[in-house]
Amino acid sequence: MGRDRVIVVGAGVGGLVSALELADRGLDVTVVESATGPGGKLCEVRVGDVPMDAGPTVFTLRGVFEALFADVGESLSDHLAMTPLRTLARHAWHDGQTLDLHADMARSADAISAFAGAAEGARYLAFCRRAREIHQTLDATFIRAARPGAVTLAARVARAGVSGLGRISPFGVMWRELGRYFQDPRLRQLFGRYATYCGSSPFLAPATLMLVAHVEQEGVWALEGGMHRLAGTLAALAGRRGARFLWNSPVQEVLVKNGRACGVRLAGGETLAAETVVFNGDCAALAAGLLGRGAQRAVAPQPASARSLSALTWNLVAPAAGFALLRHNVFFSRDCAGEFNDLFTRRSLPADPTVYVCAHDRGDAPHGQGGAEAMPRRAERLLCLVNAPATGDTGAGDLDALARCEDAAFARLARAGLRLHRDDAQTLRLAPRDFARLYPATGGALYGTASHGWQASFRRPGARSALKGLYLAGGSTHPGPGLPMAALSGRQAAASVLADLGAPARPRAPL
Repeated sequence: MGRDRVIVVGAGVGGLVSALELADRGLDVTVVESATGPGGKLCEVRVGDVPMDAGPTVFTLRGVFEALFADVGESLSDHLAMTPLRTLARHAWHDGQTLDLHADMARSADAISAFAGAAEGARYLAFCRRAREIHQTLDATFIRAARPGAVTLAARVARAGVSGLGRISPFGVMWRELGRYFQDPRLRQLFGRYATYCGSSPFLAPATLMLVAHVEQEGVWALEGGMHRLAGTLAALAGRRGARFLWNSPVQEVLVKNGRACGVRLAGGETLAAETVVFNGDCAALAAGLLGRGAQRAVAPQPASARSLSALTWNLVAPAAGFALLRHNVFFSRDCAGEFNDLFTRRSLPADPTVYVCAHDRGDAPHGQGGAEAMPRRAERLLCLVNAPATGDTGAGDLDALARCEDAAFARLARAGLRLHRDDAQTLRLAPRDFARLYPATGGALYGTASHGWQASFRRPGARSALKGLYLAGGSTHPGPGLPMAALSGRQAAASVLADLGAPARPRAPL
């Protein structure tokens, strides 16, 4: 095909995947990005002179990326070294109890049996079977397919010959459904946390989100050199196929002529013409008119009340002692319902937050043979995170509230025995207002709209926007947030562009 000009706005994972696929098919691709390099939310920061990931910390659904690389004539393993984690995460509660979940389902069942009784271990296995069934039902019919409506999805499920929609409980609430499997409230709290992976509350999200449990069972990997290497690799591969990258180039306006997107105007005044524009940013910016009136009608606006979670994060370099950290650790709030009431009803920072700690320099077993008493005394790279409401553009979250939440978060860690010798000079804090500046019109929401209610997934825009020539990719679009989902959105945007240009279909690698 000819060298059709495409502009990709934003070098997040969705935009990078679109750029790679379109450049590989011979299109003239230019990626414009306001930051100094690729990644978007998959970003790397420096604390002092130490680099570390500040965004997503888990690599899952490896097959999504293997298929992408294969389709452009590459091998994922040739570019990224990955280590599978045998222990997925360590979980700790206020009563001093801890529970590890493992990649081996039987081992997790044994751990749960020892933690909460044999009956709960058996229920866990039943829960895993249900999570697998939900994932198998929705994988080809929803996750990897163009965004359907409810009727279209039901028809796809029927044609696929898999379990009906009723079996995946699209109308059930996740928290109630978890109660069918777990009597121990700590286990409901643990598996309910999967709703936060898409910025939502287990008390409001549909039960279909239980499929995340199966996604983790399929494997979690640590990327050598950090998660940010994925973004750099995608950008490099696109560049080798002719894609141009313009860094430090924020877009001021998506240009529209005769009812069709026809290019962009950069903040510096330069105009770039194109037949096609792929927007890899939060759709809220389009709906708010931040990229011009012409593009404002491309997506339907969503109320601020529909926003997903934001976060309060601390990237720090500090010695850690007293608790046997693994790579992924969760320290739970005493009051699960109260925490989500703060986040989504009161729209305030939680008084008693759950804290996630990613220990970048650790694997899936504690250092040394003796657990906590063998903790290293040297400084290590840590990312600590608590969920926060997306109120970064409302004036909420004043300095006093942020300080109280920080005190509560690190007090939670201390009560679990984790001693962190923090130094402000070796700490980078980010709050909802910081994320709101990075992602305009979102209030700092990191996952697009929240997945609350059975209709939420159908409200996310698909790859084709309402404006001809403007296509959408990223975590605020179908199929949703998270690295694999963003990659799939990029693939769907690229496929839609190619189809609309009349490009011949090309067989894809099996997933």
